[in-house]
Amino acid sequence: MLDAVRPLPPDAILGLIGAYQRDPNPDKIDLGAGVYRDSAGETPILAAVRTAEQRLLASERTKSYVAPPGDPAFIAGVTRGLFGADHPVLTGARVGAVQSPGGCGALRLGAELINRLRPGTPVWVSTPTWPNHEPLLGDAGLKIHAYPYYDHDVHTVDDDAMLATLATLGRDDVVLLHGCCHNPCGADLTRQQWDAIADLALDRGFTPFVDIAYHGLGDGLDEDAYGVRTLAARLPQLLVAYSCSKNFGLYRERAGLVCAVTPTAETAAAARSQLNSIARGMYSMPPAHGAAIVGHILGEEELTARWRAELADMRGRLLRMRRLFADRMAQRGADFGFIADERGLFSFLGISPAQVERLRDAHSVYLVGSSRINVAGVTEDNVDTLADALAAVLDT
Repeated sequence: MLDAVRPLPPDAILGLIGAYQRDPNPDKIDLGAGVYRDSAGETPILAAVRTAEQRLLASERTKSYVAPPGDPAFIAGVTRGLFGADHPVLTGARVGAVQSPGGCGALRLGAELINRLRPGTPVWVSTPTWPNHEPLLGDAGLKIHAYPYYDHDVHTVDDDAMLATLATLGRDDVVLLHGCCHNPCGADLTRQQWDAIADLALDRGFTPFVDIAYHGLGDGLDEDAYGVRTLAARLPQLLVAYSCSKNFGLYRERAGLVCAVTPTAETAAAARSQLNSIARGMYSMPPAHGAAIVGHILGEEELTARWRAELADMRGRLLRMRRLFADRMAQRGADFGFIADERGLFSFLGISPAQVERLRDAHSVYLVGSSRINVAGVTEDNVDTLADALAAVLDT
């Protein structure tokens, strides 16, 4: 069997990282890698995380397994922050939540649950969406379909086309929604659009599946949770996949959570048991370290306040870089104001693959072929170099 195995094509983003690393240009700019970075180009360990980690290491007495559902403090802290402590789905015990290996694990657990309950369920993903959504959901057995989302010509959500498509769906359908900071376009749903989707879900009966991987990096923790809270308040059921990789900077620790919001406390308990069974068959027990850090932070008022302040700094830097980039391009006669209006780590520049290639080859500016950039790669030190390079490419 293994003597016949053949290699797959290399991952495009990994190849881009390698090309950037080999480039000798001291002024090279990396806008491709999909992680938060500070003004020095580092992905920092948050002070709240470091403190919590030190306390946990000092008090840890065992490396035995955690329980299959995961760390109770982590689950309680994340669900309280996501839904709000007094949300009816929490006070009514209508959330069946299970810790997962990162947001990817949460997505896969949710997909496996859907496929176990209704094999081959159609799941609708936005055009565009994060490329890994399709294998995470499709490899579980779900049937992938696309709904319109981003209008590249005007750089906004095409809500007429989106809502028209969602209005054709029914009780057999699942709709994947980005909770905030849409990856890859950065164009988020407004409150009015979330309300309209909730209306359609009630009327048509489809089940939302919200992927919220950047909670707090858009407009704020409460603001970014509007969609999840609204759907949970108005609908009998939905699924949520949550990641702590970005807002806690815990990329390598793989701390995530899948939540099944169900009509009753009894069905929530049943969903939790199903998710535990699926997890048992995939990886048996969840990783402990990252979840323990998050649970410790969210369980202590002082650490929670420190984390919120650090998260606000990260969010503020992303917003400043968006405005700064748009301003520098305006000075060069190009309108990129939409970048300032979008949120999170990512946006499309809206240039052609050939222009992306010229940016890389002639100016050592690295981004993926779709023109998606990681805004965190923009700094006060490189923004003028970047703007000059992009202006030169636009003029050719």
